[in-house]
Amino acid sequence: MSVEGSAFVAATADVADDARIQDGAKIWHLAQVREGADVGPRTIVGRGAYIGTGVRVGADSKIQNYALVYEPAEIEDGVFIGPAVVLTNDTYPRAIAPDGAQKSAEDWEAVGVTLRRGASVGARAVCVAPVTIGRWSMIAAGSVVTKDVPDYALMAGVPARRIGWVGEAGRRLEADGVGWVCPESGRRYVENDNGDLESGDEHGL
Repeated sequence: MSVEGSAFVAATADVADDARIQDGAKIWHLAQVREGADVGPRTIVGRGAYIGTGVRVGADSKIQNYALVYEPAEIEDGVFIGPAVVLTNDTYPRAIAPDGAQKSAEDWEAVGVTLRRGASVGARAVCVAPVTIGRWSMIAAGSVVTKDVPDYALMAGVPARRIGWVGEAGRRLEADGVGWVCPESGRRYVENDNGDLESGDEHGL
C-alpha cells in the first residue's frame, strides 16, 4: 500500500497493497480498504468500516465505524458517513440465477452511490444505488434513500423524503419571508425556479 506523509494505518486494518492512503488520513482497527481504493488527505476510516475496490474518497471526510462503502461509490470532500451506513451497488441482487446456478462477479453490473461535497448520512441509513446525494444535504439516521437528493435537502424516512432544508453548518434552515436563513451562521439561501435551494451568495444576499 501507499501510505503518504503522516497517514496512519492500524496494525489490525486490512489494506490492499495497491490502495493509496493520503497524507494525514487514518485507517482504524479492523477496517478494510480494498484494491485500488484511494483515501484522501485527513480522511478518517473508522473501526470495521469497508471501502470497496477502486473507491475514491475525498479529503477531510469521516467514514464511521462499520460503514460499508461498496464500489463504485464516489465520495467527495468533507463527507460524513455515519456508523453502520450502507452504500449499495446492486440494483437487482440475487445469489443464484433462475436456473439455480450461483451468480459470479461477471453476472451483474455494479452501480454506485455518489456523495457530493459536505453531505452527511446518519447512522444505519441505507443509500440504494444508483443515487446521488447532493452537496451539504443531510440524511437522517435510519433512512432509506432510493432517489437523488437535492443540495441542502434534509431527508428522513423509509423511503426518504425531503422534510426541510439544512445549511452548511448542519442546522435546519428557517423561513424568513425572503428565503431561508441558518439560525447559527445567519447565512441566507434561496429556492430557484426548480424548487431547489442555492446559497444566497450566488444571488448577492
